[in-house]
Amino acid sequence: MPAPLARSPICPGAGPEALNRDRTPPRLPTGLSQPEAPGTDMSSERVPQGGGPVLVRRQPPAPRGLREALKGRLWRGCVCSWARAWALVQALVPVTHWLPRYCPREALVGDVMSGLVIGIILVPQAIAYSLLAGLQPVYSLYTSFFANLLYFLLGTSRHVSVGIFSLLCLMVGQVVDRELQLAGFDPAPGALNTSAAGLAPGLQECGRDCYAIRVATALTLMAGIYQVLMGVLRLGFVSAYLSQPLLDGFAMGASLTILTSQLRHLLGVHVPRHQGPGMVVSTWLSLLRHAGQANLCDVLTSAVCLAVLLAAKELSERCRHRLHVPLPTELAVIVVATLVSHFGRLHERFGSSVAGNIPTGFLAPRAPDPMLMQRVALDAVALALVSSAFSVSLAEMFARSHGYSVRANQELLAIGFCNVVPAFFHCFATSAALAKSLVKTTTGCRTQLSSVVSAAVVLLVLLVLAPLFRDLQRSVLACVIVVSLRGALRKAADVPRLWRLSRADALVWVATAATCVLLSIEAGLLAGALLSLLSLAGRTRRPHAALLARVGDSACFEDAAEFEGLVPEPGVRVFRFGGPLHFANKDFFLRSLYSLTGLDAGRAAASRQGPGAGAGQGAPDWTSTASALLPAAAAFHTVVVDCAPLLFLDAAGLATLQDLRRDYEALGVSLLLAGCSPAVRDTLRRGGFLGEDPGDLAEEGQLFLSVHRAVLAARAHHSGLAVANSTL
Repeated sequence: MPAPLARSPICPGAGPEALNRDRTPPRLPTGLSQPEAPGTDMSSERVPQGGGPVLVRRQPPAPRGLREALKGRLWRGCVCSWARAWALVQALVPVTHWLPRYCPREALVGDVMSGLVIGIILVPQAIAYSLLAGLQPVYSLYTSFFANLLYFLLGTSRHVSVGIFSLLCLMVGQVVDRELQLAGFDPAPGALNTSAAGLAPGLQECGRDCYAIRVATALTLMAGIYQVLMGVLRLGFVSAYLSQPLLDGFAMGASLTILTSQLRHLLGVHVPRHQGPGMVVSTWLSLLRHAGQANLCDVLTSAVCLAVLLAAKELSERCRHRLHVPLPTELAVIVVATLVSHFGRLHERFGSSVAGNIPTGFLAPRAPDPMLMQRVALDAVALALVSSAFSVSLAEMFARSHGYSVRANQELLAIGFCNVVPAFFHCFATSAALAKSLVKTTTGCRTQLSSVVSAAVVLLVLLVLAPLFRDLQRSVLACVIVVSLRGALRKAADVPRLWRLSRADALVWVATAATCVLLSIEAGLLAGALLSLLSLAGRTRRPHAALLARVGDSACFEDAAEFEGLVPEPGVRVFRFGGPLHFANKDFFLRSLYSLTGLDAGRAAASRQGPGAGAGQGAPDWTSTASALLPAAAAFHTVVVDCAPLLFLDAAGLATLQDLRRDYEALGVSLLLAGCSPAVRDTLRRGGFLGEDPGDLAEEGQLFLSVHRAVLAARAHHSGLAVANSTL
């Protein structure tokens, strides 16, 4: 009996009856294999022919020509009816589909509660995140108001909270600072509402904050246009290529950049705002040089607020099962700090920076500047990609956890219009935010009606309460921003686990975060995307290759190098290639096969045919292993390739299989394929590897449903040849 396996592989048909039935070879017209269907349309019926099932191929419908297909699609698109028009409206504006079916008895209480909580959280965050964007706080409130209303109308997720997001605010702020400097303005916060000498032509009557919101709206409109185009072109799948390690590393690097940008507010130090590559390092050096000029009032305020906020967050996490709603710590800290700053006159007595006047009401709509849109068109690409990736991934995550589905392309349209329309109302870029979305789910949110409630809370602040925050210290707002980065900064603890799981993913994580910190967040996003694609290409270029052996007396075959006690099949080599076969890995495929089987079929066939016979036929030159892989006679008569992991073949992969079959035939070795998918079978047939018609003798003799059947057929064929030779 073979030794027990170190790890028991999953083996279908484990029962003795199933094994015996699978090991019984069916009667075949050619003596080798059963007929097998190449297409996806297959039906299996049991025919009493040798005790095994036979696949009976369905006749595929006659393919239509390109002209007929285009004509049919155009006709279907031109046919209009009330039902089709209403279905289109419901698809583009999902609220018209679910709102008439809304059940107030089941969902209203949870939606109102979650909307109130999110609205209370939005107000302090909106005011705080205006520091990141380099804009006045009122514009953050505008953004939060319009984003909630528009996503209520257009979004397909029930739980995602769309609004201002720290990473996007940072990206907007960097573009705003750059354009302010190019226009002649001082980007420092102390220069609000002031004009500088030497301004660009046409900007003498526009203050610093006026030009800043013009840049932000132009950037937002361009990003929204990109996102709408992605939705119209059905490019929702593009966000899937931004892997989770990439997004986590990007969030980590951007969080460190945000933390660095807020240190000057925490310390009350006036340092220049650096731009370009190395901004984080340059800012730290400036902070160290000006550390002695720190404002003592801001330092003490920051220390107290950070201690209170961090303690409250830790308490909320430990008692989250007992708390029905999260503690409104940010709002309480802001209210108390505003009262202390107002009655203590901290700005007048100690020079502490404050938020300044926040006007009430709404400004008149204004179209973004077309010239500025051209200047920031390239910056908007990265902004659109980051916003889309986070929004779509969060929508799909919450949909999976709550048992419903979302449409990625509609999400792109929703986020795009959340940027396009508000850009005319003095708003900047938005996306879904994880922290607020989690709060919505924990507070009983059932639908996007909660977003309307949150918008109502923000509207109340805009119309009535905004001037009350005039004396709020900027150091307090910086504390709110820094504490909100806890979740992203904690992801650094996941790197060791990610390294053990996949070193390639860990490398993507670290490289993305490091590039964001050392160069820029745009460069970090680009570097992470390139590394993710390279790691994916590397995995398909060098997939796992193994020689298989039988698991005991069963019908299963597993990796002989991984498991102990496997039984090799005499005279048969079973080879598994764990990936697609294409132009980039065809040499690795041959090198692995020749090394594991101990026979370089290309060189052996060429040497048997005579000098120079194999020249120019594309046989690889394995000079390092030529002497070891050229035995006098092959130790096996059949090679079975397990094609189950073979996802697809390209022209180079097909040519590799054809050359391999030719070389093996010259050596008297049969090449059989087992477990081919319908797509691979179709490629083999169209490429001439098999016969033109499905089910002909060439296909029946080389394609098999499983490795076990291929091995049985090879054994029977070799036994028949041996009997014939002995008779002769």
